Amino acid sequence: MDEQRNREPLPDEGNFLLIDKPLDWTSFDVVAKIRNTYKHAGMKRKVGHCGTLDPKATGLLILATGRKTKEISSLEVLDKVYDGAIKLGAMTDSHDIETAEYGHCATAHLTENDIRSAASAFIGKHQQQPPMHSAAWHNGKRLYEHARKGEVIRERKAKEIVIHRFEVTRIELPVVYFMLHVSKGAYIRVIAHEFGSALGVGGYLASLRRVSVGPYELSSARTVSESIEAILQEVSNTPSG
Repeated sequence: MDEQRNREPLPDEGNFLLIDKPLDWTSFDVVAKIRNTYKHAGMKRKVGHCGTLDPKATGLLILATGRKTKEISSLEVLDKVYDGAIKLGAMTDSHDIETAEYGHCATAHLTENDIRSAASAFIGKHQQQPPMHSAAWHNGKRLYEHARKGEVIRERKAKEIVIHRFEVTRIELPVVYFMLHVSKGAYIRVIAHEFGSALGVGGYLASLRRVSVGPYELSSARTVSESIEAILQEVSNTPSG
């Protein structure tokens, strides 16, 4: 332990860490885990993430460390690609699996053409309101804080998003599998909710995985444990003071 505390700090140029975020972890959980790994190894290192993933989503989360944290804003504006599943014939308040289903109805009457046509209609520019169960700010509080108190903020500020691609990859009613290529700031949960509404049966996001952020691919990402192991290996290879 004394050796770790006396260790010369690594040069703080920093880097980008590509991490495959686990289900039910918040993006900040991952940041805290990596930051604490550096701290326990006797190194002070800034860590931040470049675009939030919801707890019920998995996949590519990019972390910036050291001086690379100054470049976070340049990654946040990049397009994202996701694959996932929408369950039709029911809705949830959170628009994903975090809250209970309601409003059940039949979906057997929906044809493949109905579903693919509805998806195609989403391509282009949209004004999108953040969902109540989100980390967007309103009057100094996160929207999810209002939602947990049963409050609904009607005047949530909408932002323009672009849906470049909405491909239906498989249909197994009531579940529709998809791939989405979207601009910065798009809430996939909201798209899932609106997709169900467009089909007249309701819907919510049943699963979501981020597969790319700009040129960065999930295939190049490490698990949290693999990332921690790589950091500890980096520390062990640094000469002590």
